[in-house]
Amino acid sequence: MAKGYLAIVLHAHLPFVRHPESEKYLEERWLFEAITETYIPLLQVYHGLLRDKVDFRITMSITPTLMTMLTDELLQSRYLKHLDRLLELAEKEVVRTADSPEFNRLAVDYLEKFRRIQEFYLQYDGNLIAAFRELQELGKLEIVTSGATHSFLPLVMTEEAIRAQIHTAVELYEAHFGRPPKGIWLPECGYAPHLDPILKECGIEYFFTDSHGLTTAEPAPIFGTMSPVLTPHGVAAFARDEESSKQVWSSQEGYPGDFDYREYYRDIGYDLDMETIQPYIHPDGIRLNTGIKYYRITGKGDHKEPYNPDWAREKAAQHAGNFLFNREKQVEHWSYHMGRKPIIVAPYDAELFGHWWYEGPLWLDMLLRKMHFDQDTVKTITPSEYLKLYSDYQVCRLPMSSWGRGGYADVWLRGENDWIYPALHKAEQRMIDLANRFRDPKQIEERALNQAARELMLAQSSDWAFIMDGKTMVDYAVKRTKFHINRFTRLYEMLTNGSIDEEWLTCLEQIDNVFPDLDYRIYQPRYSVVRFPDQKSRPRILMLSWEFPPMTVGGLSRHVYDLSRYLVRNGWDVHVVTTEIGDYPHFEIIEGVHVHRVHVMKPDGGEFVHWAFQLNMMMIDACQTLIQSGLSFDVIHAHDWLVCYAAKTLKEQYDLPLVTTIHATEHGRNQGIHTDLQRYISSLEWRLTYEAQRVIVCSTYMRQEVETIFQLPGDKLEVIANGVDPELLKFGRSGKICKQPFAMENERIVLFVGRLVREKGVHTLLEAVPSILSEHPDVKFVIAGKGPALQDLEQLAERLGVHGKVLFTGFISDEERNRLLQAADVAVFPSLYEPFGIVALEAMAAGTPVVVSDVGGLADVVDHGRNGLKMYPGDVHSLSLQVRDLLSNPQRASELAETALHEIGKYDWNRIAEQTIRIYGKVIGEKASNLFHQSDRAAQ
Repeated sequence: MAKGYLAIVLHAHLPFVRHPESEKYLEERWLFEAITETYIPLLQVYHGLLRDKVDFRITMSITPTLMTMLTDELLQSRYLKHLDRLLELAEKEVVRTADSPEFNRLAVDYLEKFRRIQEFYLQYDGNLIAAFRELQELGKLEIVTSGATHSFLPLVMTEEAIRAQIHTAVELYEAHFGRPPKGIWLPECGYAPHLDPILKECGIEYFFTDSHGLTTAEPAPIFGTMSPVLTPHGVAAFARDEESSKQVWSSQEGYPGDFDYREYYRDIGYDLDMETIQPYIHPDGIRLNTGIKYYRITGKGDHKEPYNPDWAREKAAQHAGNFLFNREKQVEHWSYHMGRKPIIVAPYDAELFGHWWYEGPLWLDMLLRKMHFDQDTVKTITPSEYLKLYSDYQVCRLPMSSWGRGGYADVWLRGENDWIYPALHKAEQRMIDLANRFRDPKQIEERALNQAARELMLAQSSDWAFIMDGKTMVDYAVKRTKFHINRFTRLYEMLTNGSIDEEWLTCLEQIDNVFPDLDYRIYQPRYSVVRFPDQKSRPRILMLSWEFPPMTVGGLSRHVYDLSRYLVRNGWDVHVVTTEIGDYPHFEIIEGVHVHRVHVMKPDGGEFVHWAFQLNMMMIDACQTLIQSGLSFDVIHAHDWLVCYAAKTLKEQYDLPLVTTIHATEHGRNQGIHTDLQRYISSLEWRLTYEAQRVIVCSTYMRQEVETIFQLPGDKLEVIANGVDPELLKFGRSGKICKQPFAMENERIVLFVGRLVREKGVHTLLEAVPSILSEHPDVKFVIAGKGPALQDLEQLAERLGVHGKVLFTGFISDEERNRLLQAADVAVFPSLYEPFGIVALEAMAAGTPVVVSDVGGLADVVDHGRNGLKMYPGDVHSLSLQVRDLLSNPQRASELAETALHEIGKYDWNRIAEQTIRIYGKVIGEKASNLFHQSDRAAQ
């Protein structure tokens, strides 16, 4: 009975290289060498195991580009020619080495090997995919797919282009194997959280990641890499096992470097004199590998001894036994500690077996035979079989990762190759634009659109960036990238100008004929494929906000969330466009609100304002796509300066009325404008208020601030207070609330909840702690939230000697926040600047007495001595006095809290939504009136 499992995963991939115009391209030999040295030798191993009734499981990826080349008639015929020349060379080598028994034996072996290769190839009429499919249908092989052209997906900018890569791969797989793929080999093991929903959407059950991709996940995987985990969307992630990889991959410790194995770098293509080898190398006299090699590794120096197949076979047997012994020990250890059967995932490039490591197929054959006959501790298994064993896999969020040097895309994003991405990203955007613009193309337009999609995909191949990094065949990689981008650009311009060169297009279709059934419509955004009904009976709002749950930095996120869903309840169709976060879907409907999350590439340097600008560009694209898909909007509602460019552009482009909510100002946050950055942000705030037909603020204080700073006319400003979720009003104070782990049960809690920035005044609260403790030593101060001031505040608590009585919780969930609000004896909000202060309302709704600064919107909410207490902003003594008053007089504190709870109904979101709708009605009416007057004047 097996105690654990081994999943051997072989990644078979080559970039699409096909040159019908010439047979001189050396790069086509990549495929021919891989067929001869890897793919057919592996198939021969599998057939031998079947013949001898050895039970085994192997997982292989066959990438779409490789699949296409293996089934291409031109390449099949060229491979047979290559094989004929190889047989001819081998026959001559048998004659040439007749006087050297040592080398002659090897020459005879090569001749027999090439004859068996040819026989096997012809047995399947040159279609090796049929041979792989046969093994999959027998249940011995599990074949997975990959990205269409092996694009490094974390560096693909748009969701549409990522989906095109995966969806195209899935469709091609189904066409060849008659079933959808269960798993995917993400190119270069490149994973990023935003891939998760697309993998799920395309029916992918699992993928592979390098070990650190799993060990750095949150929460930490309890079984390490010995078990898959599930992503939030339910796709399983299997991680590479470092121990088994090192034994095969490592250039220092790995088996392929053994001195008895064949030396890859000594080939007769370089060793023989030019006259002898001339007919079998490149016509231009360029020497190359023939595959016939007579020497073993021997040692680290240049001297090489003749290859001895018997010694190599013996070493392969020893290494297979050693590998199995180590896996048995691993399995025994982990099965004891895990309480379930572990899985060891051992992924390798398939081309390692036979091409780079000549004895690799032999080693694999021996390993699988030993596993079958010699032990029962470890059995081979496929990932999909393992997933069926258990139903309780841990759910984790995986970070971005890759395999290769550095483990985080270092190979594919360096000075040698980073120039390709701006061109690729521009082409992505253009392809999406074409897909949306041509909804009903003519036949020739459709051909051009499909070819444009092929050219973009071919340019995206990770192989070109890899080759540039490795500095091998760099000229070819650079040319391929530029050729495909230039071809795409010319197609784009032809389609845009309405003039297509059909002769050139036909030529291109013959040269770059990958994915003949590709449909360019795959680049249409997901939400334009599923078209929205244009319900004219329901007014529609386009809401722009950089924050929306679960993206929560401040109160803006919760404001937009509550307002949008209560607008829906009041009969509006609401579409919120915001930034992506983690692996949350790019489109979903939350309580009737259509939420569109856009992908934003991080700019060089990571400056926030640069990121915000790119956010606006992506918002504009997303909104244009929505409108092109059939939606019409009545109003744009923009929240704060971060969406200024998008709001202004969309307003002008579609002639829509614009309403803006200013939640805070840069001037107010910083008590003036002191830097160029602050001046820039303030200018965007002014521009947004200038462009808007109405500006909403949340308090009389903010009305005065905005009116003064931006010199706005009074009739353009509207005051609508922030709200509190009515559901929060229901939790009241029912029974005793557990204070742990925030405080001991015998301690009283003074609570602050909010973002840790200077304007929130937390430093004032900390400076008041010693005087409060002198009178009430049983108090625990809980500071809930995160922000850039955290470290300074922790240091301040340390200097004041009160760090033992202050708890900094960091980020807390809504449930934890609600429990803290109920458990607190006093909630303190000592802001220096506060446009409104939703969290103070929430504390009041929780029945907790509050102390707030007499500033901003807080001054509107709290009436001192009636529903709470006020302090002077930044005044430590004033804060201490108010808090001590409430702690010393529980009855008074309770009365203030009850009054606040009774009055909080006026901050109901239903009422706020109704007030907002009235403003929408005003701007819509004004637009209609203006149009009427314009048409009337035109008639006159």
